[in-house]
Amino acid sequence: MNKHELYKIAFSLINHKKLRKFGTSGHVGCALETTQGSVFTGICVDLPCSIGLCAEQSAIAEMVKNDETAINRIIAVYEDGSILSPCGRCREFIAQVDDLNIETRIMIPEMKEVLLKDLLPERWDSKWN
Repeated sequence: MNKHELYKIAFSLINHKKLRKFGTSGHVGCALETTQGSVFTGICVDLPCSIGLCAEQSAIAEMVKNDETAINRIIAVYEDGSILSPCGRCREFIAQVDDLNIETRIMIPEMKEVLLKDLLPERWDSKWN
């Protein structure tokens, strides 16, 4: 699947909803393609007290639920259509799910792609790899 198709899937997930007091969801959508060619999606859930789930983590949970762990490409799209680089927590989350994911192609603004290993230099766990 090409990056433009993955973008369209992620953007189609946008459905901003108000949850309980101060909570929202669906203003970020994520689509990932596994190394086996499967596509999994997720949305963000933002709640007070920093409790929540990034769209990337939501999509990865769906992937793992379906017995896959290696990600070929991943993209997160904000409600205005812009591409979001994964936060530090998501970068680490992607890396820790599968050793192969250090080679995951991460979509960043302007439809550029970078490898996860370039976003996570000087790995804290390199001693054990």
